Order: sequence, then structure tokens, then C-alpha cells
Amino acid sequence: MKRIVFKVGSSVLTETTTIAKERMMNLVTLIAQTRKKYEVVLVSSGAVAAGYTALKLDRNRATSKKVLASVGQPILMHSYKNKFEIYDVEISQILLTEEDFDSRIHTTIFQDIIDRTLENDILPIVNENDISTTPEQLFGDNDQLSAHVAHYIGADMLVILSDIEGYYDSNPSENPNAKIRKTVSVLKDEELNQGFTPNSQFATGGIVTKLKAAEYMMNHGKSMFLCSGFNLETAREFLLEGTQNKGTLFTRGEK
Repeated sequence: MKRIVFKVGSSVLTETTTIAKERMMNLVTLIAQTRKKYEVVLVSSGAVAAGYTALKLDRNRATSKKVLASVGQPILMHSYKNKFEIYDVEISQILLTEEDFDSRIHTTIFQDIIDRTLENDILPIVNENDISTTPEQLFGDNDQLSAHVAHYIGADMLVILSDIEGYYDSNPSENPNAKIRKTVSVLKDEELNQGFTPNSQFATGGIVTKLKAAEYMMNHGKSMFLCSGFNLETAREFLLEGTQNKGTLFTRGEK
């Protein structure tokens, strides 16, 4: 059975003052359907944003962000647990830092945990451990984290569910005629080195971190699919029907 990693961003999971319950439910439904065909791991942002729904702190302060993450992580996981129980899906929580990929011992432990949870039909939900890391240890965004997770657990594909529908040939906010690039096999240096442009106060990277995740996946012989997390029909069609109507597939195997 093929293995895939879903990554979902804060802008999809949360609104200004609350968890986006309908969007989360749609995500849970998609994952439950996808698990019939693939082994699935979920990398989920949203802990800091979920914490902000309960405690209004300045998220730009490092310590405040850690507090918000500590408050928000159980809120986020509680929401996931309640929704996945509808489909009789058991979940586990795995918090990682960069050190888990730099140490052979730590990496092996992480890989074994993922393998064992999947063998027991449990859905692993991964997030970066904002609480115990220093600024130098942070990935800084879950796009990069999800690419590392996908590579080290031997996933066949990373699927990023975002607040955009794909990778455009120009900035759609500036060019109404911008078109989604259906397939990308090469990313130029200027694309990978552009500025960070998050669309949400709780997001951290914008398109550039997604492109870097795509480059990482392609460099390791794997693919990445970028599509909307607000309308999951594109992801469902691509994964379950083999049809790509929207979204962008990053792969060295296509031209």
C-alpha cells in the first residue's frame, strides 16, 4: 500500500477566533476515505492559532507563541479526536523538532513509531514541537517539516492543503489572468529565494516554503501535490480517482 503525507495549514483549520469546524470535518472525511487506499500521516499546523482562540497573547513574541502552542495543542487534538471518532479512526500525537532528523537514533525512533502506529491502523498526527525548541532549531513552518517527514518515513507523496489552489504562473492577487501551473518539474533559484508572503497572521511562510518543500521532495525522488484546503474536491479527485482538474503536481518525472 502506498504511503502519503497530508499537510494542512493554520489558515485552513482556524478562523480568527475559533476552530473552522466545517473545514476540519471535511478534512477528516477526506482522510478517512483516503485511508482505504493509502497509509496516511497527517502533519497539522494550527496549535498556535487554536491557542489564540482561548488566550489572546501577542503571537509575535517567542514566549507568547510557546504559551499559545501549549494551550492550543490539546484544543486542536481534542477537535481531531472528536471528529475522527465518527469514522472509528484512532489517532496519535507526535511532536518533532529538527533534532529528530539530525540524529540517527532519534530518526530511527521516529520512523519506528510511525511504522508501528500505521501497522495498528492508527493515524499519526504530527506537529512541530514549538514549546521545547529554540529559534535556531525551528523549521519555522510545517511545509518544511512535512517534507522531511514524508522523506524519512518513505512516503510516496506529500499533499499540501493550503489557502491557495495551486502554484500560479504569476501572482493572482496582482494579475487576474494568472493561471495555475498544472505540473512543475524544475524550480528556479529566484522562485525558491523570494520573500515570505503568508496570507494569515498565524501562517509563517506563504508560497516560498511550499516551493522549498516541493524542491526537497523532488530532490529525493518523490512528488508533491499542492491544492486548496478550503475545497477538498481537487485532492479527492487526484488521490482517489487519479484525475487532476486543479492543483499543481511537482515531480521530476513529468515535463
